[in-house]
Amino acid sequence: MDSAAKALADKISGEVVFAENPGKTLKKWRLIFEVSQKELAAKLNVSPSVISDYEGDRRKSPGIAFVRKIIEALLDIDRERGYRTVSKYRDLIDGFQIDVILDMKEYDEPVISSKFRDIIDGEDVTNYEKLVNGHTIVDSLKAIVSLNSYDFYRLYGFTTERALIFTKVSTGRSPMVAVRVANLKPAVVVLHSLKASQVDKIAAKIADIEKIHLIATEMPVEDMVKALRRYVR
Repeated sequence: MDSAAKALADKISGEVVFAENPGKTLKKWRLIFEVSQKELAAKLNVSPSVISDYEGDRRKSPGIAFVRKIIEALLDIDRERGYRTVSKYRDLIDGFQIDVILDMKEYDEPVISSKFRDIIDGEDVTNYEKLVNGHTIVDSLKAIVSLNSYDFYRLYGFTTERALIFTKVSTGRSPMVAVRVANLKPAVVVLHSLKASQVDKIAAKIADIEKIHLIATEMPVEDMVKALRRYVR
């Protein structure tokens, strides 16, 4: 196992061990690796119902030894696929930092995007109910000026099922054009410092085309970070 895979294994293990609902955290990571319950069960030589019961919290939380076996199985499957998942996050795992990122967090459990909207006191511009597994708050001016396509890709953290929150937005068109041309699409885009009625029509149209839940909010950034860290684990 290379250093990036080992670091990712340690991260997953820590999340699961300290999670309030370990089964849901295991499920989150299985989905990130795009591994089915049947495939994971076959690798572990157990019944798929065992995986289902753990993920649904119908069985007592697995011990650390079995958690490590699950993680090793996910990484082994990923290795057989050419480290398709690990390679996406190698830079983040190795400590990638960039000053356009104001806050970044992965969630132990997914949050419905309508609840996410309420936490940040937002307004719907488009309304496509999605699951949110994390957020990245971005200084949009710095992002648009300084990021190349690969840097933009790295804003997604450990999952594309996340909210990208763009601050210092005037109309919302530029961030949404950047999202439009990117290969990966976030579940939710938040345009900060705007009312829903002020969002550019082209920006809203792009969100409709990409089926992205687009939200506008005027909540101060510091308050937004505090709210998200208070209500989302």
